[in-house]
Amino acid sequence: MPKTMIEKILQAHSKEDVNAGGIVWIDIDVRSARDFGGANVVKAFNQHYPGDKVNDVSKTVFTFDCNVPANTIAYASNQHACRKFARGQGIKVFDCDAGIGSHVAIENGLVVPGSTMVGTDSHLNILGAIGAFGQGMGDQDIAFVFRAGKTWFEIPETMKIDIKGKLPKGCTAKDLTLKVCGTLTSKGALGMAMEFYGEAIDSLDLAGRITLASMATEMGAIAPMIPPSKDILKFCGKASGKKVEGVFSDKGAKYAKEITIDISNLKPQIAKPPKPDNVVDVESLKDIKVDSVFIGSCTNGTYDDLARAAKLVKGRHVKEGILASVVPATMAGYKRLLKEGHIATFVEAGFLVSNPGCGGCASGQIGMTGKDEVQVSTSNRNFAGKQGDGFTYLASPDTAVASALLGRIATAEEVK
Repeated sequence: MPKTMIEKILQAHSKEDVNAGGIVWIDIDVRSARDFGGANVVKAFNQHYPGDKVNDVSKTVFTFDCNVPANTIAYASNQHACRKFARGQGIKVFDCDAGIGSHVAIENGLVVPGSTMVGTDSHLNILGAIGAFGQGMGDQDIAFVFRAGKTWFEIPETMKIDIKGKLPKGCTAKDLTLKVCGTLTSKGALGMAMEFYGEAIDSLDLAGRITLASMATEMGAIAPMIPPSKDILKFCGKASGKKVEGVFSDKGAKYAKEITIDISNLKPQIAKPPKPDNVVDVESLKDIKVDSVFIGSCTNGTYDDLARAAKLVKGRHVKEGILASVVPATMAGYKRLLKEGHIATFVEAGFLVSNPGCGGCASGQIGMTGKDEVQVSTSNRNFAGKQGDGFTYLASPDTAVASALLGRIATAEEVK
């Protein structure tokens, strides 16, 4: 029977025939835990498997990204518990200087198209950006995978999304992503995998694919699957030092639903609080003044995202009274931005620049809001309390920069 991308990937990691609706055991290529939940994974492992070793040290990692460096005693204790366990087991730790776990996994070639990874990150399905399967799971589940090297999954049905048209001038991958999210709504892909097709999808670089994949969770999806381009395969091959071949759906594969979204006339998009699917044109909100701007997160914190933002910022300054912050996704990206002068550009323009990590998406980190504060953020969630006690609007780095410069919600065209 012809199969979808996720069915083919999971079948390659199972000894059973894989079809939507079935429950099968899957071998996991990379098993991870982050600083959020990591200590509970260690606790569960020691409780259920006292004295045991993890299944395969070479496939097991810790990634610290939620609260880095730890600014609470609780987080410092959790991270230290993970480090002690890692030392005893010989597990690799991507510590507080590394960056967001999913990005680190891609940059370091830990995951490649067609591979599988699980961890304690609800956005680990971002790995669909390169055509890999990533999944966030609970502490007890991850402890089991640490010990067994496998877990079971119920295979989801797949939705096929055809994007019609090219990205118009002035629009970015985030605008495309918000358009999809607004069209499908928060339950539009509930419990499904998603496959994306179209000329605009083919033209997306790695940063753009990461942006699109990062908001699949906000549409209720299990996994976003973007067929890897030649450039993606080349990047992943170089990062991993291996020959990499993508996994693609079969002709005649069965889809539970097929949707076409026309972006020919797309304009810059923004999601109003309190939901990521509350999407409108940026130009409809130009009267709203902002107090702060956050550029970063797993959605828009890559080198390419921030380099683009820096070029728009260069020679300008944040409007007086606006708190603007930048948090790169990884140290590799940070170093490149530093070397090329983009960090200096941000600082000279009045932005605060932090070390790599999740930033404002995690409580207590740079980018949080106070009561009634209005923020434009490039992250993926704007639920009440997610980025503080204020009101968060989700937008592209272009829109975020323009809003910081003008002190109100604005499009990049207004500052060019």
